[in-house]
Amino acid sequence: MTITLIKRATLLNEGIRQQGDLLIADGRIQKIAPQIDAPDGAEIIHAEGKLLIPGMIDDQVHFREPGLTHKGNILSESRAAVAGGITSFMEMPNVNPQTTNAEALEAKYRRAAEVSVANYAFYLGATNDNLEEIRTLDPQAACGIKIFMGASTGNMLVDNRETLEAIFANAKIPVVTHCEDTPMIDANEAAARAKYGEAVPVKLHGEIRSREACLKSTKMAIELAKAHGTRLHVLHISTADELALFEAHKSLDSLAEANITAEACVHHLFFSDADYDTLGTQIKCNPSVKTERDRQALLDAVKRDVIDVIATDHAPHTWEEKQNTYFKAPSGVPLVQHALLSLLEHVHDGVLTLESVVQKTSHAVAERFNLKERGYLREGYHADLVLIDLEKPYPVNKDNLLYKCHWSPFEGYTFRSTIAATWVGGVLAYDGREVISDPVGQRLVFNR
Repeated sequence: MTITLIKRATLLNEGIRQQGDLLIADGRIQKIAPQIDAPDGAEIIHAEGKLLIPGMIDDQVHFREPGLTHKGNILSESRAAVAGGITSFMEMPNVNPQTTNAEALEAKYRRAAEVSVANYAFYLGATNDNLEEIRTLDPQAACGIKIFMGASTGNMLVDNRETLEAIFANAKIPVVTHCEDTPMIDANEAAARAKYGEAVPVKLHGEIRSREACLKSTKMAIELAKAHGTRLHVLHISTADELALFEAHKSLDSLAEANITAEACVHHLFFSDADYDTLGTQIKCNPSVKTERDRQALLDAVKRDVIDVIATDHAPHTWEEKQNTYFKAPSGVPLVQHALLSLLEHVHDGVLTLESVVQKTSHAVAERFNLKERGYLREGYHADLVLIDLEKPYPVNKDNLLYKCHWSPFEGYTFRSTIAATWVGGVLAYDGREVISDPVGQRLVFNR
């Protein structure tokens, strides 16, 4: 195992910035100190002027394997992830076959062990008829239980109230929810079709997948969690209206003990409905990108710690699929390669702090999901690290895209920061130019 000494970086961890050295050995952070002498044979990385943080842990990705691999796969998307500073991911169950039982979960873990460059865990998907799988689930077998309380992709909508009650009552691990009210969306779609036929303007997506639909479903999820004492994590909040629902749950000191937490995604923090005119279906996603007022409210909620976690909801589709008309173009955006860079844009603009970005993308995710020895710069922890040059611009173009779908809504945009290096389990996976490691990702382990 390579010994690596990172010299004179600005280390940012748990709200504290300090210049110092960090020594990696046997895949772990062996020592952090103002100055460390290089051991024999150590590779030395001179990092003065650069920022060293724990790798982003993305708790919401769709890597499309098995069954949808023309869009992406675990190898291609994990490579893009480490190039974007994401060292661990948690992947969703709406693939083919769906990940709704223990056998399907283990098949995914076996595949990830063969090909993933980043660390990995997988969700068990809830359905209207797999309650026994949820009851008997080994808490180490999945990062969480995913419930589509609003239909998005596939046929995993759980819309039976009695079933929802039983899932929330029997979940041993965090329940994560996609909250949109499907009947309300169906009615909005019918009204749009009646007016426009198949030529519905994409810019109406935020009204069709409406704030009212999000608010109604999120309220239900919170009611269920309160009733059953369930550990609930509501994914991809997209409206200002939902934020008040989470204000009452911010008095607990430890996120690990909070029963109800909220998440925002990078695209809802970056784009607004004004961008539909130029990007069209490229930013069609569920829940929808909404107004500038919503975007600003979400950013403010990050600053006020109403939003606990920031993730991507990375969901690639082919360029050809995305060129269809409104109803036929699938929802989802490829994001892992540029998520952290997009958050750093808010830092450059003075909207967010570096400390809050690290908290929401690393520390808080580790706490919410009880990750063992990850998410922090701490001696003895896994060396999942990202080195960032905040002063070096990074232009996004076709030549540097690593997604299998090979497009991005950020094409043509120049970020003001660059991912200079990413280490996964102490192995240099990305050197600032290309992914250079073999599949080195490890299965995530939980303190449960």
